[in-house]
Amino acid sequence: MMILTLRTDKPEAELRLFDGQTQLAEIVWQAHRELGRTIHQKIKELLDGQGKTLTDLEGIVAYQGPGSFTGLRIGLSVANALADGLDIPIVAAQHDDWQASGAARLQAGERDQLALPEYGAPVHITTPKH
Repeated sequence: MMILTLRTDKPEAELRLFDGQTQLAEIVWQAHRELGRTIHQKIKELLDGQGKTLTDLEGIVAYQGPGSFTGLRIGLSVANALADGLDIPIVAAQHDDWQASGAARLQAGERDQLALPEYGAPVHITTPKH
């Protein structure tokens, strides 16, 4: 099963491509405030480097947090959009073993409807100013 994993909760973003439990490739870069601009390009680079395309993906594992609000929001939005557009399963995972536990869930046929973030604290939404 060809699986894309992504982690975007900190300034250093991570993408990995797995075939089953075998890691084929990884890209780690200082995305920081450029994550929204660079993530699609980095996914393409990761796949191109292995002679793969988006249509080769069979599942996505996304790190759900806790972590940066903006980083998680961007990464999970991209992951959810890819999963929906490609009609492939997605799972969200956390903790140190997030990639392995997420891949195990995918291979067991599990899927989340959406990968939702876990920020580690209540989200503070400011009241609009009139």
